[in-house]
Amino acid sequence: MALMTGKEYIESLRKLKTRVYIMGERVENFVDHPLVRPSINSVAMTYDLALDPEYEDLMTATSNLTGKKINRFCHLHQSTEDLVKKVKMQRLLGQKTASCFQRCVGMDAFNAIWSTTYETDQKYGTNYHENFKKYLEYVQENDLTIDGAMTDPKGDRGLSPSQQSDPDMYVHIVEKRVDGIVVIGAKAHQTGAINSHEHLIMPTVAMKEEDKAYAVSFAVPSDAEGVFMIYGRQSCDTRKLEKNADIDLGNKNFGGQEALVVFDNVFVPWDKVFLCEEYDFSGMMVERFAGYHRQSYGGCKVGVGDVLIGAAALAADYNGAAKASHVKDKLIEMTHLNETLYCCGIACSAEGSRTLAGNYYIDNLLANVCKQNVTRFPYEIVRLAEDIAGGLMVTMPSQADFESPEIGEYCNKYLRGKADISTENRMRILRFIENMCLGSSAVGYRTESMHGAGSPQAQRIMIARQGNLEYKKELAKKIAGIKE
Repeated sequence: MALMTGKEYIESLRKLKTRVYIMGERVENFVDHPLVRPSINSVAMTYDLALDPEYEDLMTATSNLTGKKINRFCHLHQSTEDLVKKVKMQRLLGQKTASCFQRCVGMDAFNAIWSTTYETDQKYGTNYHENFKKYLEYVQENDLTIDGAMTDPKGDRGLSPSQQSDPDMYVHIVEKRVDGIVVIGAKAHQTGAINSHEHLIMPTVAMKEEDKAYAVSFAVPSDAEGVFMIYGRQSCDTRKLEKNADIDLGNKNFGGQEALVVFDNVFVPWDKVFLCEEYDFSGMMVERFAGYHRQSYGGCKVGVGDVLIGAAALAADYNGAAKASHVKDKLIEMTHLNETLYCCGIACSAEGSRTLAGNYYIDNLLANVCKQNVTRFPYEIVRLAEDIAGGLMVTMPSQADFESPEIGEYCNKYLRGKADISTENRMRILRFIENMCLGSSAVGYRTESMHGAGSPQAQRIMIARQGNLEYKKELAKKIAGIKE
């Protein structure tokens, strides 16, 4: 099959028997659930754009495994050009959905596990790389969406996995059998988990020998026995459940999604296991995935930022404030911040290098600088967008009030901006900005900018490790004429 359409992707989800819980109740048809469907639409866009000749160069690639044309989200990066195209593809999708399109974590997991399994096999003589190669060929051939699952609940952050009072705070092996392993645990904050065909599990921290049961990587279908998902709430999410919901939703068609994925005594056959107790390689897998995923934010968040900047400019137009010098300056600042994020994403890609396994890895220092900026700049972009939009963004009446035969005319009369702009259009853009800054889309833009791909401190630790201060000291000594 190689490339699916968005419609085929949606229908493929219906064939799964995925166990999903939303607001305390099991949902049989999650595909058409109003809280879930916008996020499915976002993923579907990654399929449809791959079949559009205008975007083919960014959205597709030639598989180094099969020689076939595949979706770039299933690709192993073969050059710095591939790394750059990845970032450009993510910006494009952010522009098209103004939300999280959820396939990045799987793509980043593929590339991290590919190189880590290769080096693990070199040391231990294991067969993980061949296992993963066959698995990835299967993913590429069927154009699957994969949940790259790294983040464990963690419990007490001051204790290692093996020291937790509840051993299930990190996914771990509870049984090793002739035919495979059995695991227990959970992965939290899983982007696009419910919309994924399979889950690709990685450890979440570097392990020591006493933690070796937690050093595990494997793949399981979303509907595997013992796997179930609990959908995460989002701000303003119940608006999607209102009758004839439209204007009040802001971004009606697209959205992100997070879930708690539980593994309750899940069996994994050996051919789907990619790490099993080789604790000394857990840190490598974590670091490589984090590097790739921090690169990703220089693309996806920039694309969403493009849309928010456009929405703020429209709000200024509709408010009659577009010519004000301070409004122009704020839009310039938003653009400057957004393009700075993009520069970092492109820079860490262009400075990438080949791994021992043959795929390409980003410059890890620059990727962490990229993500550190993402923990800050989108917040300022949001602040400026809210400033330009005005207070009506969060005080306006509901859509039902505007449509009321009794009070609708007053809402339309008194909440109009420029005379040549309809009140409805003004309300639509303000609700859209509200959604992006405070509502459901904020999960994929503002808040996720802080915590996605690791908290700000995680990037600062990596920047400190790779900042190479001793080398810089020697530069200063040489020029200053210091001899020791």
